[in-house]
Amino acid sequence: MIAFGTFAGAAGLSLISAYFAVSLIETASKAGVKTELETSELGWADVDVSGLEVFLFGTAPDEAARFRAITAAGRVVDASRVIDQMNVAEAAEIAPPSFSLELLRNASGINAIGLIPNSTDLEDLQKRLERLTDEGQITQFVEAVDFPAPAGWDRTISFAISALQDLPQSKISATATQVTITASAESQEAKTRAESSLVRRKPDDVELLMDITAPRPVISPFTLHFTIDDDGPRFDACAVDTAEGRDTILAAAKRAGVSGQVGCTLALGAPTKDWARAASLSIDSLAELGSGSISFSNADIALTAEEGTNKSVFDRVVGELETALPDMFALHATLPVTPDETDTGPKEFVATLSPEGSVQLRGNIATASSRILTESFAKARFGSADVLMAARVDDTLPAIWQTRVLTSLEALSLLENGSVTMTEAAVNISGRTGNSAASTEIASLLVEKLGQDTLLDIKVAYDERLDETLALPTPEECLADIETVIAGRKISFEPGAAVFDADSLDILNDLADHLISCGDDISLEIGGHTDSQGRETMNQSLSQERAQAVLDALRSRRVHTLAFTVIGYGETVPIDTNDTPEGREANRRIEFKLNLPQPEDTGETAENANSQDATDTQTTEEQTTGDTPAETEGN
Repeated sequence: MIAFGTFAGAAGLSLISAYFAVSLIETASKAGVKTELETSELGWADVDVSGLEVFLFGTAPDEAARFRAITAAGRVVDASRVIDQMNVAEAAEIAPPSFSLELLRNASGINAIGLIPNSTDLEDLQKRLERLTDEGQITQFVEAVDFPAPAGWDRTISFAISALQDLPQSKISATATQVTITASAESQEAKTRAESSLVRRKPDDVELLMDITAPRPVISPFTLHFTIDDDGPRFDACAVDTAEGRDTILAAAKRAGVSGQVGCTLALGAPTKDWARAASLSIDSLAELGSGSISFSNADIALTAEEGTNKSVFDRVVGELETALPDMFALHATLPVTPDETDTGPKEFVATLSPEGSVQLRGNIATASSRILTESFAKARFGSADVLMAARVDDTLPAIWQTRVLTSLEALSLLENGSVTMTEAAVNISGRTGNSAASTEIASLLVEKLGQDTLLDIKVAYDERLDETLALPTPEECLADIETVIAGRKISFEPGAAVFDADSLDILNDLADHLISCGDDISLEIGGHTDSQGRETMNQSLSQERAQAVLDALRSRRVHTLAFTVIGYGETVPIDTNDTPEGREANRRIEFKLNLPQPEDTGETAENANSQDATDTQTTEEQTTGDTPAETEGN
């Protein structure tokens, strides 16, 4: 019993000791692991222990955080003792990437680079790019990913491709909301035409950034002409070599009293980098005189004061200007002498060009042979049937008179309409033109051939409606473009439905590109036609739906369709027999024609009117495909 009691007491003491030892180990392990987790910024994890096992639980933000928690616990206790009971939070939805497409076009071909949504048809993109280049290579580095296309993506890409068509040397970067164009044009006219077309065609919700450069024109002689008279201060011509120089010259013009929008032509040919400074000084001097004109021909400057200007003021202003001008410039200043009261006035030659193109020549001609020469020159310039010679011979005129007459006619030919009055000392020309640089060109011509001492009064108004670079095609020209686009091609529908098949999308894209360039005023009728299979009412309804589908497709491609109409003719206007498959195929079609003003009612019968519509010579046909059984109203 003594021995048994001894062993029993020892066993109990051992159990008690073991219990306290385990409790101590659990407490130490839990505290140590918890501290390590907090130190490692993993406070989302919690710890529990059971004997030697350490349990980790909680919700990890991701798998990496979960692994870091296990590693941190393993630094405190043996890794085999760590039991993972943690969860991982569901991954957040992945944000869609930024889609963009960059198109680069040059003589060697077209490169397409970018990330686009899967919904974009790569094959269609390839075909549209191939149509822009005859023999150049099309290279694609385009990756498509399975994310929905952002709003406006397809419309913006279509606009970017149409812009690429206008600019053979260009880089175009497109996102869903912005198109950035960097390009070079062949001329200033081509640059103006491209910019105007792009601004007119761009989608309303797309930001357009353009940097289109063009070679500057060469002006020789480099010319500037500034006048202050009863009509106020103005430029008759202004050429400048740099944008900074233009700002300098225009600032001087504003100091002289010029108001409103004025401009100078950026050009090559300036005789010196001091051109703008010399022009600014000269304009300031003329403003101080109060009236007169200042004319530059390269480095030669002619300053002409108004008759009656105070001579002492004139001498002081001219002297100060001569001192201030850069060394290269030569100043010729003139103060006209008041004519004698008995003077009958200068001899003159007057030419008038009407808006219709007819020319009248009046005034004085030096000799009979000069009269014949002048008439022949005018007929060559303006057309032989549109010249009326009414000038009389005056043999007292100087020898230089004939040169001045021909030069004046050459200057007038640069206008759409206007008049030129020439005397021995001055040339006055006025009129309208569609060339924004006409004033500068006229001044350069007159100074080069008549000399800088000739007084010039150039009042040429720029009329945007006459500018060929901005002119929109006529409705008839637009209809001819449609005929060209759809020649040999068909708009196709699924049988018995107003749903396009895949082959029609290219035609609709090309139609939209051409109609956008026609402007907003063209009025078209889109007519749908079927064959005679099926019920007549169903055929009429189907033809109306198909015509409407074409209108909706064009509208979705940013065509301005406010003036468009749709009519479903059904089977009522066949163009071939309905007794053969070929004839029925011809009768299934979409037609485009101009909405012309309706003539006054002359009592024609409805049958005559329908006959006239059916034979309209301005009709463009696009046939629809499909051999549809008669039991489907499908035409």
